[in-house]
Amino acid sequence: MSTDDTNGEAPRRVRIEDVAAQADVSVATVSRALRGLPNVAASTRRRVVDVAEQLGYQPDPAAARLAAGRTNTVIAIVPHLGSWYFSNVVAGIEAVCTQAGYDVLVIGADEPSRVDRLIDERAQLDRRADGVVLVDLPVASELAESLVRRRVAVATVGWRVGDHPAVVLDDPAVGALAAEHLLHFGHRDLGVIGGDLDPIAFEVPERRLRGFREQCQRYGVDVAAERIVGGGFRLDGGYAAMAVLLEHDPPTAVFAMSDEMAFGALMALQERGLTPGVDVSVIGVDDHEFAHVVELTTIRQNVVDNGAAAARALLAAIQDPRTTTGDAEPAEAETPTFSLVARSSTGPLNGHRADRTLSSRLP
Repeated sequence: MSTDDTNGEAPRRVRIEDVAAQADVSVATVSRALRGLPNVAASTRRRVVDVAEQLGYQPDPAAARLAAGRTNTVIAIVPHLGSWYFSNVVAGIEAVCTQAGYDVLVIGADEPSRVDRLIDERAQLDRRADGVVLVDLPVASELAESLVRRRVAVATVGWRVGDHPAVVLDDPAVGALAAEHLLHFGHRDLGVIGGDLDPIAFEVPERRLRGFREQCQRYGVDVAAERIVGGGFRLDGGYAAMAVLLEHDPPTAVFAMSDEMAFGALMALQERGLTPGVDVSVIGVDDHEFAHVVELTTIRQNVVDNGAAAARALLAAIQDPRTTTGDAEPAEAETPTFSLVARSSTGPLNGHRADRTLSSRLP
């Protein structure tokens, strides 16, 4: 039962102090008795349990977590809260953490200074979470280590810091596969829509561009600097970037580093009466749910699984007492699989298939 309120208002929640007063013991004894901890006499434990049941006392979950030295909360920090990619990574994190009994708090950090402030000791992140997943956010090793010293485990998606658990796509190989596909179709005038409009200077665009250009160079093809335009990993950015590429001497094929930018690129083509895969080929990355609707050729990765893998590694680190003592073994970085999904947005140069001798396997 709950304590009655004579003013007709909602009854007050029974507190641990009420149990302690009626059982004639201290609050600390009630806490120890109800949590099954030692150093409580059997008769006292029975009396406390009986009183708690009579009063209908329910422990405050937050208080119980603090008493156990745990918050049962994981924080996911992402650059963009509204992005399809980041929301799907978070979905994977939430699925694993929820099943394990952890709450997930998602925080957007679209500037490097905000990331640093969140992790800085003055933000007292250790009072809010047992672990943090940093998604495509560059953070100095020193800051990550400061979290661990405060008993907050760290995992990352998209890049690696120190020896902490990480899920890192082989972005150079992704870029190389995109180049291989376009080169196979005979394209030599190539454009790239990257991510350098983003204020967060994460490494994904640079790595994908490096793999793309190196694969092109194997065939003696150079991607001119003016053919590389930032799209900020947004639909509107992809649209604007494709408009720039089409202004003068347009490329015959374009590599967009995300499907969202590729969708914007397709919109720009449509507005100009150009047909993807015929007039200009476009390839993206991710295999967004909408990609098959617009017949976008893309490089598929399971984004939700990437988040889930990071969450599993983070929870293992949280449970490992060696994590905060510096005795834990260095975690292996997990490398997700990816594959080409060919659709009609890419096709042969001038409407005919190129000589198959141009095709080669990636090293």
